[in-house]
Amino acid sequence: MKVFKEEQRFTQSWLIIILIIAIVGPLCFGIYGVLQQIILKQPFGDKPMSDSGLLFFTFSMLCLSILIFVFKLSTRIDETGIHYKFFPVHFSFKTISWSEIASANVRTYLPLTEFGGWGFRSGFFGNKSKGKAMNVSGNIGIQLKFKNGNKLLIGTLKKEEVKRVLATYKLKIN
Repeated sequence: MKVFKEEQRFTQSWLIIILIIAIVGPLCFGIYGVLQQIILKQPFGDKPMSDSGLLFFTFSMLCLSILIFVFKLSTRIDETGIHYKFFPVHFSFKTISWSEIASANVRTYLPLTEFGGWGFRSGFFGNKSKGKAMNVSGNIGIQLKFKNGNKLLIGTLKKEEVKRVLATYKLKIN
C-alpha cells in the first residue's frame, strides 16, 4: 500500500513583497499625514482620508495578509481514493473514491490563463470546461476527470512522487 501526502502554503516571495507594500504603504502615508498636520497645521493633500479610515484600511490589509498565510492545501492519496482539504474553505478532508474517477493524471497547466490564478478556483472568464482547481503554487497538478463529467485539478509540488502513487492505483480506476 503506497500513500502520498503533501501540504502546501502560500509562501511565494513575490506575494510576501506585495503584502508588505500593501501594509507599509498606507502606514507611511498615514504617519506622513499626521506629522504634516502636527508640524504644518494643515492636512496632507486636497481631500485627506480620515484617521479612522486610514486605520481601518491598514487593519483590513493586515488581516487579509494574515489570512493568506492561514490557507493550506493538504492532499493524501491512498487505497480508498484521493483526499483533499483546502483550509479554511474545507475544515475536514473531502474524499474522492477511486470508483468516482474516470481518469487521473499529472499535468502541467497555466494557473493564470486556465483558472485565473491560485487558490480555490473555477475556469477563468466563465470557462467551465476546465473545471475547478485548488492550487497554491507552481504549475503542476493532478488532473481528475470524474465519471459524471466534472473535472478537478489539485496542485502539487511533488510531480514524480504523485505519478508513482497514481500508477500504483491505476487498476482501481474503472
